[in-house]
This record gives sequence, C-alpha cells and structure tokens, in this order.
Amino acid sequence: MIEQFFNFKHMPFDRNIPTEHLYTTPKFDELLSRLDYAARNRKFIVITGGVGVGKTTAARRFAASLDKNTFRCIYIADSALTPRVFYWEVLTQLSPDEKPSFYRSEGKRKIMAHFLRLAESYQIIPVIIIDEAHLLSTGMLEETRFLLNNCMDSTNFMSLVIVGQSELRTKLSKETSEPITQRIDFRFTLTPFDRSQTQDYIHAHMRYAGEIREVFTPSAVDAVFNFSGGIARKINKVCSMSLLYAAQKAMHSIDGGIIEFVAEQELSW
Repeated sequence: MIEQFFNFKHMPFDRNIPTEHLYTTPKFDELLSRLDYAARNRKFIVITGGVGVGKTTAARRFAASLDKNTFRCIYIADSALTPRVFYWEVLTQLSPDEKPSFYRSEGKRKIMAHFLRLAESYQIIPVIIIDEAHLLSTGMLEETRFLLNNCMDSTNFMSLVIVGQSELRTKLSKETSEPITQRIDFRFTLTPFDRSQTQDYIHAHMRYAGEIREVFTPSAVDAVFNFSGGIARKINKVCSMSLLYAAQKAMHSIDGGIIEFVAEQELSW
C-alpha cells in the first residue's frame, strides 16, 4: 500500500537497505575508518552504544566494504555463545566442509591452522565480528584474550571486532576484565543523531525510495526527533507507521500531528 500510494521505488525505512545507500554522519564515517584501519593492521576494536543507534548497521556496512581478496569476514551473533560454539561457528564459516571437534582446544588449534594458512599462503586477513557482545559470558570474553594471545604478543593473524550495547563497557570496566581491556586497541561509542542529523536521515532515506518531495514537514521531523531521541531504529518505526497511516488516509504530506498520533496509538506500548 505504501509503495503504491507514494510511488516509491524502494521502502525508505526498511532494515535491508543496501549498505551503499545508508545515511552516515561524520562520526559514523570515523568509525568505518577506524574499522578499516583495525582490519588492515590486525587490531582489536570494541564498539558500544545504546539500543538501536546503528551498531549492527555499522558492522554490516564495514563487512560489505571488505575486499574479499584481502579479508575473510566471519560474523557471529549468538546470545548464548560459548567458547565451543564460537570455535564451531568460526570453523564452519571458514570451511563449510569442516567437522569441528567437540573439544574447544581442538577447535582452537584448527582455527589457528586456518588463520596461518590464510596469512602465509594467500595473504588474507581473517576479520571476526562478534555482535551482541554485551550478552557474552565472562568465560566467553576471557576466551577472546586467549584467541588474541595465540602468537605470544607478536603480530596477530586476525582482526577482532566486538560490538555490544552500553552494558559491555560496564563488563569490561571490572577489574577481572583488565587482562582483556589491556589488549583493546580501539574503543568507539556510537551515539544517537541530533535533530539536524535526524532530518538528514529521513531525507536521505526518502531519496533512496525515489521521493524528492518533502513528505515529512519540519514539524514532523521535530516530532520524530522528540519521539525517537535520534535513535535510528525508532526513527524507522515511527516513519514507517506514519507512511502507512498517510497512505490509508490518502494524505501526501505528514506533519507533526500525524507523527504524534502514530507514536501514541501504535508505538507507546
């Protein structure tokens, strides 16, 4: 209904927008630059931020940007990740025909053999991205230290990217996590958009949809920002629901009243 009424080429606030069309801010671009540096130099980077600010979006864009002739990206998002499951997942992504051992020590040994072969025979750098890392157990976080310690403090074979909500910073700030935090090369915190960036985000995604008119009025943008606090996921939800409401009512413009109505009626529980 939305696409037909507004004559969109694409849905503007869909979660699967191609990475090259995603809106970015200077801070987002800075993060991508650091991720690129970390990958090329086999560094360990931790990315944190509140719910819905775009952490996974950043990881997705970063992964899509990696040259497959230079990097092998391994993405893992598992709320119940254990060391054994972690090694199983890495081995499966590195070599789909591999039958990982039940024992994590054997899995770790096989992974290191894969990494060594990629580095020495193909000059390929493995990049491991662990998402939802705030849910990791202390044991799994500790395993990252052992993973990074495989070369006895010499150059690593791999780059490690850990992405999680703000609670991850609390976990890593504990004294028991000191052996891990000392190995972190970069820390980066993503923050919500300000009002101006919220407006630019909406306009950029509407242009991606093929719409050049100002469907969302300035009062609508104000209301979107007040509701979302600049959090991308909440912007997507309230804008999508407002477009649906407008299409149902045959309204070609969305003002602040519509945003407030939709937020209260559809998104307040």
